Amino acid sequence: MVETLRAPLGTRTPQGYERSFVDNYIPNQSSLLPPQLATDLFNAGRGRDQQPAGAYAHDVLDQLLIDLSWSSSHLEGNNMSLLDTKVLFELGEQAGPLDEDTLMLLNHKEAIEFMVDAVPTDGITVPVIVDLQAKLMKDLLKDSRDIGSIRRRVVNIDGSVYSPSNIPALLEETLTSIVDKVRQIYNPIEAAFFLWVNVAYLQPFADGNKRTSRLAANMPLMLYNCAPLSFLDVERTDYATAMLGIYEQRNVAAAVELFEFIYRRSIEKYSVLRASLAVPDPLRARYRQALNELMQFVVFHGRTLEQALSQVPIAAADLTALRVIANTELDRLEQYNCARYNLARGMTQRWIDAGRAR
Repeated sequence: MVETLRAPLGTRTPQGYERSFVDNYIPNQSSLLPPQLATDLFNAGRGRDQQPAGAYAHDVLDQLLIDLSWSSSHLEGNNMSLLDTKVLFELGEQAGPLDEDTLMLLNHKEAIEFMVDAVPTDGITVPVIVDLQAKLMKDLLKDSRDIGSIRRRVVNIDGSVYSPSNIPALLEETLTSIVDKVRQIYNPIEAAFFLWVNVAYLQPFADGNKRTSRLAANMPLMLYNCAPLSFLDVERTDYATAMLGIYEQRNVAAAVELFEFIYRRSIEKYSVLRASLAVPDPLRARYRQALNELMQFVVFHGRTLEQALSQVPIAAADLTALRVIANTELDRLEQYNCARYNLARGMTQRWIDAGRAR
């Protein structure tokens, strides 16, 4: 297969979109991944504890934002280093004009944060995928009509003889079918792979299809609290070969091989990271009641965090560290985890809707 994909363009037969690739797939009967591989990867990647959907992704979010933003952008030709990406995210968006590489990374960060918040409550839906594309391509396209909408113009795939469909109604209908089938697949690893290759193959948007497909592949994994898929350590040539196999031959062999490699790498990295986070923090343990009171003061009583800190007995030597912990907890506070601080869901949501004022 690889040899034919590397042949000169003029010797390869032009290909169009084949809807049978989706239509002939029957959830839980068909399988793009070898079934035993999908099972093995699920057993290796799933969280062992019983937690709400999205908990795994939230636990490793700081690292995932850097890893997935950088790797996905790198595959698009972004020249910023992994270290530069880490510094950028730590410093936040700077004043003044931003170059395309910086915009691409910041858009990835915003899109991942949106996905981690939206999927546990909204599930896998067409609007969430469309919103992902909108956030990924914000300020990167000349025509704003191409952002957050189904494609209405021709796209060309560089280095390929594949020509995607240009019929908007078919694109919208097929994307809906893809999402409907993903929602029925029991194994989240198979669902992630199915979503990844099919969004890329369909090309439903004017731009940003591959990066949207990479982020979207994480949606089923989040719902089942599996390790996220970061796409780290992938060579651009290997990724291009995997995509070309699907575009021109509807052959997933190279994509399967690549997916197994990158997901096993992700499982290894995030399992270790999550385990290290699970070690009890002595400071948290000592100030467990104080943290509870701080959350109550800020969310229930509407105080600022500084006002709350002045009301709770805290040793001066621990104040700075506890302030950081409290800020992190307030950033991650959601309806599904507010009960641990004896906060009501409705009250917590009103505080979130008010902009997390603190």
